[in-house]
Amino acid sequence: MILVTGGRGFIGAHVVRALLDLGERCVLGQRSAGAPPALLRGAPDGHAVTEPLDCADAGSVRAVGRRHRITGIVHLAAAGLGSSPPLEEAQANTAGLFTVLRAAQEWGVTRVVVASTIGVYAGVGGPSYREDAPLPVASPHPIPASKKIGEIVADLAASSGQEVVSVRIGAIWGPLGRPFSPFFAAPGLVHAAVRGGLAPLGASPAEPSPAEPSPVGVAPGGPAVAGAPPVYAEDSIDMCYARDCGRAIALLQTARALRHRTYNVGSGRVTANHEVAAAVGRVVPGAVPALLPGRTPGSPGLGAPLDVARLREDTGFVPEYDLDRAVADYVGWLRAGHTR
Repeated sequence: MILVTGGRGFIGAHVVRALLDLGERCVLGQRSAGAPPALLRGAPDGHAVTEPLDCADAGSVRAVGRRHRITGIVHLAAAGLGSSPPLEEAQANTAGLFTVLRAAQEWGVTRVVVASTIGVYAGVGGPSYREDAPLPVASPHPIPASKKIGEIVADLAASSGQEVVSVRIGAIWGPLGRPFSPFFAAPGLVHAAVRGGLAPLGASPAEPSPAEPSPVGVAPGGPAVAGAPPVYAEDSIDMCYARDCGRAIALLQTARALRHRTYNVGSGRVTANHEVAAAVGRVVPGAVPALLPGRTPGSPGLGAPLDVARLREDTGFVPEYDLDRAVADYVGWLRAGHTR
């Protein structure tokens, strides 16, 4: 069975769904209790087993190995965004990775796939982000800083004989995701269109001055919400729809052979906010918000695409969801009564 840590989470559930579709059996390791998400309903008995698992607790991890024969691991579990001070968060994530890697050695696991992020490329130039590009030591946010540490640990384990693969994941959006992301606008644009209450983003009378810490954007059920940033038309990033992301990671876990230790997971192209807004308007007529012109002032941005040649060549992965299909699928999911 393939253990997916954080298997009931956003990306984790999509990875499990894709693994099930490939005929694999999965253990969904999750610290918090709860039923599997709706995305996984209908899985054959015994094919998607939920187990309590805290990656910071070696005993908890080893107990899963006593109950199941684990043949592969996709490690997605991480401390919640902003749940702890940055140093504590990095310590918890690094300790959890060490625990998972040691368990993998004990169990004789064939391959461990470890989640990283597109954010590690902040400060890297070039027409696209390639896995062999030198990364700066400094990071603009605690998440990419923590992921860089994780990549070093993963590479050290791989140098010691384990097959450990880091996946640098792009901006992921879709079913089960947060209604608003602090990093890109697409989820908020779709939720706002479905829930109503669209207003010109960033143009609300409630918008704070630049000196205030909580920017204002559009939100379901009202014109603005504190904490949702204003949306600029030309801001862009490599977006990958959640169902495609899950399938890409599942393919990396199950591929017969991989030639690299690091893979980008994304669409291979950048999508600007004005493109997302236009697609939303095509799916939900009349729901096109007025975006602020230009780019976010002072933002370093991640405006180049992920180079996905390695992923395509070693797994055959090609995204199935273009922008319009992704928006339509996401709108349909939310209109079916799902809150996320």
